[in-house]
Amino acid sequence: MAFAACESRSQDKQARQDALLVDSVSLLFSPEDSAIKAAQLDTFFHNLNQRHGFNGTVLVAQYGKPIYKGAFGYKNFSSHDTLALSTPFQLASVSKQFTAVAIMQLQEKGLLSYEDSIQKFFPDFPYHEITVRSMLTHRSGLPNYMYAFEKIIRDKNKPLTNAEVIDLFIKHKPGIYYLPNKKFNYSNTGYFLLAAIVEKITGERFKEYVAKHIFGPAGMTHSFIFDGTDSAKVAKAAIGYVGGRYIRPVTDNYYLEGVTGDKGVYSTVEDMFKWDQALYSGKILKACTLEEAFTPKHFDVKTYANYGFGWRTYYAPGGEPLVFHAGWWHGFKSYFMRNQRDHSTIVILSNKASNHSLSRVNVVQAILWPKRANFYLHRADTTQQAAE
Repeated sequence: MAFAACESRSQDKQARQDALLVDSVSLLFSPEDSAIKAAQLDTFFHNLNQRHGFNGTVLVAQYGKPIYKGAFGYKNFSSHDTLALSTPFQLASVSKQFTAVAIMQLQEKGLLSYEDSIQKFFPDFPYHEITVRSMLTHRSGLPNYMYAFEKIIRDKNKPLTNAEVIDLFIKHKPGIYYLPNKKFNYSNTGYFLLAAIVEKITGERFKEYVAKHIFGPAGMTHSFIFDGTDSAKVAKAAIGYVGGRYIRPVTDNYYLEGVTGDKGVYSTVEDMFKWDQALYSGKILKACTLEEAFTPKHFDVKTYANYGFGWRTYYAPGGEPLVFHAGWWHGFKSYFMRNQRDHSTIVILSNKASNHSLSRVNVVQAILWPKRANFYLHRADTTQQAAE
């Protein structure tokens, strides 16, 4: 019923309603209260940097306005180039929400259905009963492409393309993890296939489609998708590091960098805030279309956080609808959260994967919502499930 209403509601009327909601939330902003929270956040992140090795950038907003921004450490440890708010980071699995939105845009235009089979787009794909919806919600049962062909691929210095990975599936047919739609199982494979579907329908490379239809309308001028060919853009980005006392840049598995949709987006904390705000504006999707992305899809997920389309979702005390995602890839760790009730946003981007800074995001949440601080401080880290 909700999505039938979405079809009949005029875009102009929806845009007016969305604008009124944004304006009403912004009236709740208190400079005095925000200054107190900003001071607490500054103390917390400086301590996180000095005592726990946090290396990255952060932006925290509430009622649609940033209340704290910070950059800590280096984008390149060898040259000691310092990080700035404008430094792009690999978002890792936080990239999945952009893939989901691209698919939803095509669905909104009538160019695909969530119930379409993958064979509609790739007739020779060897696994059946897999739909666009099952890939969006991680219920496809497909094996992880990152492991399935590790011993087959000989040239690991050349980035793979999405099309080449599809050809590998068709040729080698690795065994599935389980029958489609039987259960939730986080899947990078499903999301690279969704990006390939976008390319198939539009005739554009996925990075070009996203730049034109998502980054552009959202005003994300420092964001791009790396598919192994954008060396000039990546040269300006942070370098990912691993290791403890002796850290090193990540250079292995470079051939996987070319696969996009499950990862590959580079962005900044300020661009991610623009993304967050654009989702309220109707520039990217109708609100009623986007609603499905934030609707839990799994009856069999036993943890507190469920999954929609490209976002994990759960309800905090008082019914606050929090949607979030984290990521971990090649030395980068990322976290993006939005609270639709008070238009809060938390963006934390790190290029030093060896520390456990993201496990303390609950402290940031406790600062934002002090009345429910005990809930956040005593809850297990909200990023642990999503740091794939």
